[in-house]
Amino acid sequence: MSKRSEIKYSPKILQAVNFATQVHRGKPRKGKPDIPYLTHPLTVGIYLAKAGANEDIIVAGILHDTIEDCEPYGSVTKEFIAKMFGKEVAEMVNDVTEQDKSLSWPERKQRALEHIPDMSHASLMVKAADQLHNMTDQIEDFKKDGDKMFKNFNASKEDQLDRYDKLIPAIEKAWPANPLLPDLISAFNKIKSLWV
Repeated sequence: MSKRSEIKYSPKILQAVNFATQVHRGKPRKGKPDIPYLTHPLTVGIYLAKAGANEDIIVAGILHDTIEDCEPYGSVTKEFIAKMFGKEVAEMVNDVTEQDKSLSWPERKQRALEHIPDMSHASLMVKAADQLHNMTDQIEDFKKDGDKMFKNFNASKEDQLDRYDKLIPAIEKAWPANPLLPDLISAFNKIKSLWV
């Protein structure tokens, strides 16, 4: 009999869901005007729970875009997250947050890539779950819309492939035992088979 992952639930997780709901209210998922953005951080939290992550990692997954995507920008900070959810959660959220939104897409992604070796295992789990859901969404979008889906993004298909081609090995090198790594590699292989 296989061991089942149990979705964890706690008041702290509920608090994170409520906070993320406020921050992301009214925002749609990129290229999907009828799908609330909130589905993304909640799915990241579910991936983390199913992978056996602890409460703080799940909370960080649910909150991972709250600093980056808050309006007005700067109204949610690492310090604010630390006060509400603890220092460990704030560190993880900050680790996966793009620090300078004024930079171009390639510059932001390059800085994020360079930061991976400095991330904790907990932060790397959040990073992997975030990327896994992004790639899973892109696989489904591509099956439905083909190359037309790329008009919804700030980077071309080639640039995104190049980014994933650097990102996945960097995550693997930083922590080969990351429990989400097999799914991440599988999703990237699927993307390559579809896009190339």
